[in-house]
Amino acid sequence: MKKSMKLISAAVSGAMVLSLAACGGSGSDAASTAATEAAKEADTSAADTSAAESGAENTAAAGGETYTVGICQLVQHDALDAATQGFKDAIVEALGAENVTFDEQNAQGDSNTCSTIINSFVSEDVDLILANATAALQAAQAGTSEIPVLGTSVTEYGVALGIDDFDGTVGGNISGTSDLAPLDEQAAMLHELFPDAKNVGLLYCSAEANSQYQVDTVKAALEELGYTCEYYAFSDSNDLATIATNAAGACDVIYVPTDNTAASNTEIINNICQPAGVPIIAGEEGICKGCGVATLSISYYDLGVATGKMGVKILTGESDVSEMPIEYAPQFTKKYNPAICEALGITVPDGYVAIEE
Repeated sequence: MKKSMKLISAAVSGAMVLSLAACGGSGSDAASTAATEAAKEADTSAADTSAAESGAENTAAAGGETYTVGICQLVQHDALDAATQGFKDAIVEALGAENVTFDEQNAQGDSNTCSTIINSFVSEDVDLILANATAALQAAQAGTSEIPVLGTSVTEYGVALGIDDFDGTVGGNISGTSDLAPLDEQAAMLHELFPDAKNVGLLYCSAEANSQYQVDTVKAALEELGYTCEYYAFSDSNDLATIATNAAGACDVIYVPTDNTAASNTEIINNICQPAGVPIIAGEEGICKGCGVATLSISYYDLGVATGKMGVKILTGESDVSEMPIEYAPQFTKKYNPAICEALGITVPDGYVAIEE
């Protein structure tokens, strides 16, 4: 609109000068000169406007588009926080902070709130959704089949999304990264640290499908190593203390998988198990930091970075989310909690890295 008004104004000015030239007699030469200058100004103005618009188009073509990314995180704790931060950092590094707006929302552990958050993202028609943790991913699956969705901190996508014979690619509008650790190696680590233990309690939240998958897998591996295993499932944080007390009273060692409810309540678990002298092997570093003695864990920040790089490819059109296989953490590290190990009189062998406070 601004370009059109400039051209009209210049044209009108030129016409007025030409009119004066036709009526002016002895002033016709001056009028003619003025008309020529007016025409030149009009041409210059139009050229400048055209160049500016062309430059804007070139900038957009060079990657100056702006994007809105919705982030739904199930609950606040170290692992999920790190994954979200890694995701954001990777996208900002690739696209520039000025080109990306993050709508970051936390469901405070409530799966129903995840659905509300996802629905708000759909209403806003965001360009991409990050679903951080299983409940967030399940809400995204139910909420949209159009907007690209990337999951992270999700252990097993086939279990989480109800896909039989999962082959590594979800298809549709969903992909992402998995935090699945080698569960048989976690079981082997428990055996390495506690070879004389007899009874292992599997403490987990029954509302988290991926937790059930983990304890089932670890149970099978531990039983092959000669342990007797018992499930200790709590439905939410309200009955966690009671179930943890039962486990601590009956078991030599407790295994806690990568479980969001447990991760948010490690203080409760530690206040029960440490005084009882019962060590905990944890599925991930955040839980180990709060209540465990050791873990075979991934870097959730690095996992988030990997997810962010996937997001960049989707936003820029380099990759189609429907064709992107689930990606996994590239490496795992044996770590131990120095404070709890000291309190329980446990000495870890070489090859373990201390978890920093």
